Order: sequence, then C-alpha cells, then structure tokens
Amino acid sequence: MNRRKFLIRTGIGVGVTVGMALLAKAPLRRAIAAFADESPLPYAGTGGVDVWFELTAEGNIILYSPKVEMGQGILQALAQIAAEELEVDWRTIIVKHASSQHGPIDKFSTGGSLSVSGLFNPLRELAATFREMIKENAAAIMKVDASTVMIENGILKSGNQTLTLAQVAAQSKEWKEPTAEPKLKSNNQFNVIGKELVRFDLLPKIKGEGIFGIDSLLPNMLFGSVARPPVVGAIFKSASEGKAATMPGVVKVVIEKNFAGVVATSRFEAEQAKRALDIAWNMPAELAQQEKLEALIKVGAGNPVNVQKEGNASKMLSGEDVIEAEYFSPFGAHAHMEPNGALADVREDAATIKMSTQVVMMTRKEVAAALDMDEEKVNIEPAYLGGGFGRRLHTPHAVEAALMSRAVGKPVHVFWERTEEFQNGFLRPATHNTLKAKLDSKGMIEAIEHNTSSGDVAFSSPLLPSFLYGIAGADFGAWRGGLIQYNIPNIDTISWRCKLPIETSWWRGLGLLANTFAIESFMDTLANQAKADPLEFRLKHLPDTERGSRMKGVLKAVAEKAGWGKQVADGHALGLACSVDVNTPVALIAEIKIVENEIKVVKVTCAIDPGVIVNPDGVKSQCEGAIIMSLSASLFEEVTVKDGVVTPNRFGYYNIAQMRDAPEIDVVLLSTGDAPRGVGEPPMGPIAAAIGNAVFKLTEKRLSRLPLRLS
Repeated sequence: MNRRKFLIRTGIGVGVTVGMALLAKAPLRRAIAAFADESPLPYAGTGGVDVWFELTAEGNIILYSPKVEMGQGILQALAQIAAEELEVDWRTIIVKHASSQHGPIDKFSTGGSLSVSGLFNPLRELAATFREMIKENAAAIMKVDASTVMIENGILKSGNQTLTLAQVAAQSKEWKEPTAEPKLKSNNQFNVIGKELVRFDLLPKIKGEGIFGIDSLLPNMLFGSVARPPVVGAIFKSASEGKAATMPGVVKVVIEKNFAGVVATSRFEAEQAKRALDIAWNMPAELAQQEKLEALIKVGAGNPVNVQKEGNASKMLSGEDVIEAEYFSPFGAHAHMEPNGALADVREDAATIKMSTQVVMMTRKEVAAALDMDEEKVNIEPAYLGGGFGRRLHTPHAVEAALMSRAVGKPVHVFWERTEEFQNGFLRPATHNTLKAKLDSKGMIEAIEHNTSSGDVAFSSPLLPSFLYGIAGADFGAWRGGLIQYNIPNIDTISWRCKLPIETSWWRGLGLLANTFAIESFMDTLANQAKADPLEFRLKHLPDTERGSRMKGVLKAVAEKAGWGKQVADGHALGLACSVDVNTPVALIAEIKIVENEIKVVKVTCAIDPGVIVNPDGVKSQCEGAIIMSLSASLFEEVTVKDGVVTPNRFGYYNIAQMRDAPEIDVVLLSTGDAPRGVGEPPMGPIAAAIGNAVFKLTEKRLSRLPLRLS
C-alpha cells in the first residue's frame, strides 16, 4: 500500500489498538502477534523525486538510498528496481547512502529483512515519476508532445530526434513532477528485475577501496578512546585525569557526565592513556553469574503472555500420553568484523558524523541532544557496515565521538576495542523453550503447547516507544519464529519476558534460530513417535492456505533437490527443518557425519520462496551467508558470564565457524506472489534443528542444547 494509506491505516490502527487494549487485552495481544508475524512494515520515509534522484552532467543517475549496505547486497537490488522503471542501463545508476541532510530518511532504519520488500513499490513509483519528468523535459527540448517521447536504454527518442540523458541534464532548467500517477510495469514486463547481476560494490570491496566506517578520514584527525564499565551492570560515577594527561601523544582528557576518555595523536596512544585514568564506578550489588542468569530465563520465571491460541490445548494436555521436551540456547555475541565507532567533526554551528550505523535518524537525534544543537545542523553520513546483524541498531558511540571532537575543536575518530565489543555490547539472549503435545490415534497432532522464555530483544531497544510494551505485552523479537505454523486444532504459545541484569537486544533473526530449533526438533520427535516420515509428517500438518501452500512448496523442493528418502553415504544422515519469517518460508536439509565425536556438516540444501526476486545471485548469497552464520551459532558460538565478565572476549578464544567448517551449499529459489519478501534473516531459522534431526537419525541421541555437541 502507498504511504498515505499506510499513515491513515496506522492512525486508525493505533486508536483501535488502544481502545481494544482496555476491553480485551489477551485477544488483542494475540491479534498483534499474528499481525507482526505475517505483515512486514512498509517504507515510512519522506521526500519526493528530487530527494531520491539526481541526473548528472555525465548522464548518470544518482539514487540516494535510505537503507544502508552491510553486506546484504541491497544497493545492487535498488539499482535494478530503479533501472527497471527508468528504462536505463542499470550501470548508469550510482547508488549512494543518503545522509541525514541529503536524501530520504527511513524512520524504520535498516533491519528486519525489510529493505527490498519495503522499498520495492515506493521506489518503482518514484523511478517511474522521474522517468516521466525526464521525458517531459526531453519533449520540451525537442519541441514535441511528451506523449511521443520514448526512452529506451537511456536514450530519449521522438521521431528522428534523439537525446542522451546528459543532454537532457545540460538543457533542463527546471523539473516538475507530473500530476498524474505514472504507469508501472507489470511483473511479466520486467527486463532488469530478476536478472542475476554482479554487485557493483563487490570489486571495490575486494580491492580495499570500499569505505567502511572505520576507514573514514578527515584532515587533522585525532583519535579518541573511552573508558568502559569493567563488569556487567557497572555505571560510570566520576573520573579524574590521573596520569593520563601527561602520557605520550595525549591532546586532552575529556570527562563528561556519562563517560571519560582520552584524545591523542594516535589510537594506540589514546588507548594506553585511557588505562591511566582514575575512574570510580557504581558497582552492582551482586556480580552477574552464568548459573543465575540461566535460572532467570527458565520458563516460569518471567512474565507470561499468550501470543497464540487455538482450541483448548491446556485441557487436552492435562491427561496421559503427553510428549514433552525442553531446549536451551546460550548467550551469543555479534562478533562482526568491524568494531563500533564513529568519526566526528563538530564545529560551532554544525556537526558531521561519519560512521557505520543502521539508524541514521536516531543517531542524529541523540547527537543533536548531546550537543544541544538543532537536528538540522547534524549530518550523519553512513558508510558501508562491516557487519550489522542488529548490533548497529543503536549507535550512541556517535555521541562520544561528537563530545570529544567538540572538546578539542578537531575531528576525532573513536572506535571500540574488540574486548569492549564483547564485554560492553549487547548480546543475543539465552533462551529456554518447553513443548508439550499429544497425538491422536491416526498419528496426527491434536494439541501442542509451546513456552518460549528469553531476555529482551526488541523491548530493550530505544527504537520502540515504551507504550508498546504494555499493549503488546510480549517481546515480538523474543518470540519471533515461535508461533506454531502447523494446522493443529489446539494450540497455546506463551512468551515469557525475563528481566536480566545483562544487556540483550537485536541479533540477526532475533528469536528465530532458538525458537525454530525447539519447534522443529520437537516436530521430528513427534514424527518419530508417530512412526512417520518427517517430511510427510510436516506436509500433513500444514494448512491449506496460501502461506501453507508456499511452505509445502519449499519442503517439496528441498526434498527433491537433496534426495530425501534416497540412500546416503555410509556414516551420513539427512535432517530436515523449516520455518517462516517475515512471511518468507524456508526449508533446509542438512547432511552430516560424525568425525572424532564431533558433528561435521557436509552439505546444506536450502529452498526459499521470497516472492519476486530482484537479483537471484543476491538472494543466493544472502541464503549462504545466513546458513554459515546460523551454522556457526548452532555448532560453536557461546559466551558465558562469570563475576560480571563476559567470556570469551576476543577472536581466537571465541569459538566460531572457520573455513574448514563450511559445507557445500545448494540453494533452490521459488517465487510466488507479486512482490518481494524478506531474505536476510529467514534462512537463519531451520539450520540448528536440521543438524540436530540428522544427528538423531545417525546416533538416536536427541540434542536439546545449543551449541550442538555430542559430549
């Protein structure tokens, strides 16, 4: 739907939501959960054609993207979408990140696998509008009626006359948007959308020419380093210079209300001097310990909200023959390649921040508030992100860089050390899942209950207004992937919100990995109890709906591609799992073997149906990246907390998948529907369960804790 309809419906929806909350909180919360599960957020930015596009003297078209590139390939996809309606060679389109002062800003930031799906129709409308504006100006130059002007591969034609885009740019004095809405192509007319094209940002990155936040430079730049809490829960109290001010290279010790740091002529000097500051911390009454943290996230320890209810599962599951299971996932780090940081240049009446961030608008607001400066005077210039995964959905370190720059009157480059990322960044929360079910006499599930318990994901984020907590009740980030997608007459899904003394928040896929691991491992347990093939068992339980049909499609496609049911090599086994996220169904089959009592994933076959596919190569790459990342989390990654210290706290000690652990990956693309759906996170869901289900086939041992280990 268009932006106007979205705003109208959202305004009505908020009023209805608040009113209903007072009358029927439980049904409302389940309705909100169902909406969040099935309805991705549309684009919610601002600006017309003149904000999005520029036609250059060279005949190139600059497209300013409100979404940032963090490896997911969206800038290439946006170039293809725009080129489709503009009728130009996609290589003439130069895609740049929009800054907070130049280009559109998306209020929903970059995340949630929403970039291509959210911008698909708005960008096509904008590009088509710009196409008509170019044709109108070309018509005026050629002195013909605009209806006679055609544009083919960037060349304007009317009769025997032709103009290039460069000529139109040179001879156009003003631009007017047409009053009528432009006609968009139908899907069967696409020539650029759907083509497998090599990303334009790939070669520069391989050659080291791509500018990430950490690469940002300005003349006379200095380096800053900030002291951070030594343990979980410690809060800055006060500081003095200590010996830091007299150490080599130090330009200034900066002590602010909430932090203390050092500005020096090199990063090494700044970091060394920081350690010489005298800092007092308000320490927590009790240091965080792993055992107590795990106890806090146990089902029953937090506040429950029923987010899905069909029939009367509690009554059905109160008798005999109830099958039960529980699953656990640990805390996890983001472990992205580029640490967080920013380059700030603060002047008396303006501030420029160059950085890697997923939240341009929020960062501008926080920097402006800290500097007591009008937001319009703060320019956030986003760079390429060396990994995002939700870690950059809050970037308050921009404030630190800005305050240090203001203190010295020069640009200051502030970046975290790796150990600070582990200790002071937010973590993926640990989870506890319990499931109960009962089978009928025909081996079909007649009742199921799923309890998912976790620390905060979305609810801990400043992205969300606090009033939503009371209305929604359950953290949609924590229960993401936790709703039962199967056609079962009696269902209860309960989300338990647990308050932890450690900061947890967004992590790629949010709760998808842990919740799918629990549900899909349990589905195999139930299939085994019913003496049914796991694939057929799932297919029989899927609803005869449009969404159920798409899930059946990916299950059948992955089974055919991977040879499900056929003989595999001795000592090998196949495991199956599926999930749906941002309305995109994914099914995976993992082929595994056991080597010296360790699980080795030999091959992963993936089938995904993301709707309209803009760039097949980009979708495949996203699937491959998500599979590797989720495989790493499933088999290796885990952090623990002892005496308030997160450990491991650096690469080398933090166990992560390496090249030798990478399996062969085969991706099958299906495309149903008339618009794109999300891609970046959906493949994160099924891998842990698929591996665990294969392990059970091979060993008859059901693994219920991540990372998956045989001993």
